[in-house]
Amino acid sequence: MGRMHGSDTPDGPLAALLAPEGQALLAELRDHDPADELALATRLRRTHPAPLVSAALGQARLRQRAAAKFGADAARMYFTPDGVEQATRTAVAAHRAARFAALGVDRVADLCCGIGGDAVALARAGIAVLAVDRDPAAAAAARANAAALEVAELVDVRCGEVGDVDISGYDAVFVDPARRVGGRGGSGRGRVFDPEAYSPPLSWAVEVAGRVSHAALKVAPGIPHEAVPDAAEAEWVSDAGDVKEAVLWFGTEPGARRATLLPAGVSLAGRGLPDPPPGPVGRYLYEPDGAVVRAHLVAEVAAQVGGRLLDPTIAYVTADDRVRSPYATAYEITDTLPFSVKKLRALLRARGVGSVTVKKRGSAVEPEELRRKLKLTGPSAVSCTVFLTRVAGAPTVLLGRPAPAT
Repeated sequence: MGRMHGSDTPDGPLAALLAPEGQALLAELRDHDPADELALATRLRRTHPAPLVSAALGQARLRQRAAAKFGADAARMYFTPDGVEQATRTAVAAHRAARFAALGVDRVADLCCGIGGDAVALARAGIAVLAVDRDPAAAAAARANAAALEVAELVDVRCGEVGDVDISGYDAVFVDPARRVGGRGGSGRGRVFDPEAYSPPLSWAVEVAGRVSHAALKVAPGIPHEAVPDAAEAEWVSDAGDVKEAVLWFGTEPGARRATLLPAGVSLAGRGLPDPPPGPVGRYLYEPDGAVVRAHLVAEVAAQVGGRLLDPTIAYVTADDRVRSPYATAYEITDTLPFSVKKLRALLRARGVGSVTVKKRGSAVEPEELRRKLKLTGPSAVSCTVFLTRVAGAPTVLLGRPAPAT
């Protein structure tokens, strides 16, 4: 595997970077300081062709940007500008690959593979991958990444339209359609929210999913629940508290809703619980993880902690007791007051608070604007968390602090 197919043979800047001189330049630029780039470029152009220096500097910048997603692997990988933005971070891709492996999948067709982050994760899980993308630069980067990360024998990269791919012989597909204006490989940056405006559209991906035993279709986390096919399990995934994606799984649990939190690897499955009735502010406030909120599983968290909602429309749970849950962050509430910047400022100054963390749900107030208006003068070491929200429909401010671990 890992063979080349016609138009996706590396050429231009990537081919030059893969040659010995390009590799030496990339090694020299591995830890370069972007602030010194102009002087560095001038020096390097004395001994290397200017186009090669430009390509190497561009790739070095992309690698530094990609480190947040790919960790140490980024220093060995190859990227396109769109590829950095659209690629799945390593932790999320590894989680998905592990799910495929647990399902007994041996061969996956990765359609719209981009620069190959998911293909590499699948290969590392021992799965053979056909990786396809219509963008020649992305396909070439995917092949270079499979080689650089030593999984080329399991990854067959091809450049072409995914609609033309013969997936017979593969027991699963993974589809990651472009969700930006201009499509994959385009210059657009605006996000697309209508699943039928994806490239390719969600309906096409669902049809392809029906041809194999298992499938995973990556979609935007904000996908409306009514747009999720009845035959799909929907999984929302967060990493370190940030919601990264939603995935529609086929061949698993039709109709299921799940929130998976990384790096802990815990997963909350929906039980169809109704939202608890709202009630008064208790001693503790629980802030469900964003994946839990997106999956509409706040009721499941409320049941875990014996809590109630602050407001029927707000994803904050309050309770009188401290119950540990991996799916929500707990805060101990010290004060509850109607929203008023003047009263809040006076209270914080009376407490000697010098810094605040502002969280909001159901409030139009911008945190930075509130911080400016508070004009805090206390020492920064004295801090608290300010929640801007609604309680029984009324704009309310809650003051608290992270609850100690139990």
